[in-house]
Amino acid sequence: MAESSIKNASKGGSDDPAVMAVATRVLDMIAEGSLVGLGSGRASHAFIRALGARVKQGFRVHGVPTSVASQKLALELGIPLIELTENVELDLTIDGADEVAPNLDMIKGWGGALVRERIVASASKRQVILIGPEKLVKTLGERGRIPVETIPLAQGYVTRKLKALGLTPTVRLADGKVFITDNGNLTLDCASSHPIANGHAARELEAKILEIAGVVDTGLFLGTAERILIGHDDGSVAELFPAK
Repeated sequence: MAESSIKNASKGGSDDPAVMAVATRVLDMIAEGSLVGLGSGRASHAFIRALGARVKQGFRVHGVPTSVASQKLALELGIPLIELTENVELDLTIDGADEVAPNLDMIKGWGGALVRERIVASASKRQVILIGPEKLVKTLGERGRIPVETIPLAQGYVTRKLKALGLTPTVRLADGKVFITDNGNLTLDCASSHPIANGHAARELEAKILEIAGVVDTGLFLGTAERILIGHDDGSVAELFPAK
């Protein structure tokens, strides 16, 4: 199952002024002939739509989508897609996030595409994140769960190990059915009794989760973003960069 594209007008929708502002701003960072990672989620899909409009005007670019939904949207808009082969290095990836801490550490994956988002971002020279101000947090975990993608066979074992780390994992559902990622896996949404204390604690937790056999990846994206673009309702855009 993949994330649905944004088709209706609403807060956070593709015609939301804040979403449109970041989607338009980031277009200025795309050079002619670029190879671009196409993220998943509301802001990313707004960007894909804006990029598609530019492609129709003759702008040359090639994309690599991070989800089936993003792939479908890009093809509908006429954006040429390429395979992520061993010889391909993307110029940048444009994506969203569910939480962003002051040091630009992130939680991603609430939409279910975290593994492909990780791969595409890792194959890119730069990762630029588009969000609204509601995604900014003082420390990761304030807004909710940490997604963990898991091979179905390992569900019981991974659940036990996650509980031993102090997390409360729940199998993600969608429309009353078990949510299956684009990779054929399960997502365990992990609640914690308190937010993650700091960047060091986030890295320790990530390492411990990744040590569990059967875990494919986590929604902890730590130190991967070059910058964050924050769209506001008045159409303005703020930028955050990692501390030097």
